[in-house]
Amino acid sequence: MVKVLIVEDDELLLNTLKFDLESEGFEIIPATSYEEGMDKIKSNAYDLAILDINLPDGDGFNICKEIKSNSDIPVIFLTARDLEEDEIKGFDLGADDYITKPFSLKLLKKRINAVLKRAGLHSNTANYDDGFLSVNFDTYKVYVSGKEHSLTSTEFNLLRIFIESKGTILTRNFLLETLWDQNFKFVNDHALSVQINRLRAKIEDDDHKYIKTIYGVGYQWIGR
Repeated sequence: MVKVLIVEDDELLLNTLKFDLESEGFEIIPATSYEEGMDKIKSNAYDLAILDINLPDGDGFNICKEIKSNSDIPVIFLTARDLEEDEIKGFDLGADDYITKPFSLKLLKKRINAVLKRAGLHSNTANYDDGFLSVNFDTYKVYVSGKEHSLTSTEFNLLRIFIESKGTILTRNFLLETLWDQNFKFVNDHALSVQINRLRAKIEDDDHKYIKTIYGVGYQWIGR
């Protein structure tokens, strides 16, 4: 059973989400405050976290930081804050999706399932090793110059797509649609740039470049 932490101070909304998602087979762990959310993050393991940003005693962004500093749990922000800079900040912190209120439960469930699908993707791609970058697609391990690096599920899936498509120019639309499934049209194009930059920062250095920008078109994997 998929275990989901929901941190939301609107108890009516929280109870509605809990009832609806439990009817779909999810195990829901609720929290109504920043402090309670942080306590539950530290004391339990989850498959997904859904976070409000505006909490009476803190900020959902900080809960996301705590989650991403210790694990690769997917995070969805569910918030009334619809400013572009807030959405960008959410993706910069490693969020897998950002949904603004009001929203439909049907859409929320589709986007939850899309995030979980991305997090649980399995690949038949052959493992990659060029002496500097080593990727094991069975164990989801990535090593750079012999040191293990932690990638988010989205970053790892992006890496897999690039390696599978070595030498092929991949358009931004293709990458958006492949990474975010049918929900790509809801994702700000900036989210892709953020993911590309985060991946580059983790696997490249001055002497080892893998992802080439094809200006006005997309990107290309130039590793072996």
